[in-house]
Amino acid sequence: MIEKRVLCAERVRAINGSFAFLEHRFLQGGFWETLDHYELLLYVFLVLVGDRKGLSYYTYDKICSLLKVTVDDYIVARNDLIKKELIAFDGRLFQVLSLPKTPVREEQRPITDMDEMKQRDPATVHQTIQEVLSR
Repeated sequence: MIEKRVLCAERVRAINGSFAFLEHRFLQGGFWETLDHYELLLYVFLVLVGDRKGLSYYTYDKICSLLKVTVDDYIVARNDLIKKELIAFDGRLFQVLSLPKTPVREEQRPITDMDEMKQRDPATVHQTIQEVLSR
């Protein structure tokens, strides 16, 4: 077992003022691995800016600017965090929720027809968007 020791005694972290935290269970319980990098970035941001009840009210344009993400990536990440029961959102107010007992995982099933391909395949969705934009 690794013995822990302070590496830089003059810079030991102290809790001053407000403080944000992530439960160890977020990593150890498998929640971390269910998130893509946009979801993780947005989730950690909402944890950092939330009050003691997990509430925050940053606008989407401010969030996109601070996180350096597109509106599309923000919307997908936000919606996926809601589906995974990690946040709630009422159109203007966010709440980081207590962690569910286990991570909510999206069922991965094969794409079986063209309609599903148009909705679930990222390359096909991208191609469709490009076609619409080029008209």
